[in-house]
Formats: sequence, structure tokens, C-alpha cells
Amino acid sequence: MLTEKGIGTFEKLSKTTVKVLEGILKEAGPRYTMHKPGSWPKQAKLASADKWDELKKLQDKLDGGK
Repeated sequence: MLTEKGIGTFEKLSKTTVKVLEGILKEAGPRYTMHKPGSWPKQAKLASADKWDELKKLQDKLDGGK
């Protein structure tokens, strides 16, 4: 879905605003509006920079430390 909107790389995702991401999810229908893309650009920035350990720490924090 993101690729269809021209967001096909971590770098592009890292530069996409949360508002745009929310719009894409809303447009895709109610099945997708449950997702909260607030941290997606930050996660994508870390992935794009090959900062996998930092990304994992952030994801653990976002997931309540699970």
C-alpha cells in the first residue's frame, strides 16, 4: 500500500509525515485505521541508517518492553 503511494524505501518512509501516513491508512479503509504510524518515520530513519540495535531498542520500548 505504501509502495503504491511512492513510499517504497525506508528513506522515503522516514521523510513522510505522520499526517500523510494516517491519510493513506484512512483511505485504505477501516481495516487499516487501527494502525498508529506515529513512530514509523523514526523507525524507518534508523533502519535506513543501518542502526538496527537502536531500532530494536525503540521497538521494544514501543511494544511495552516485550
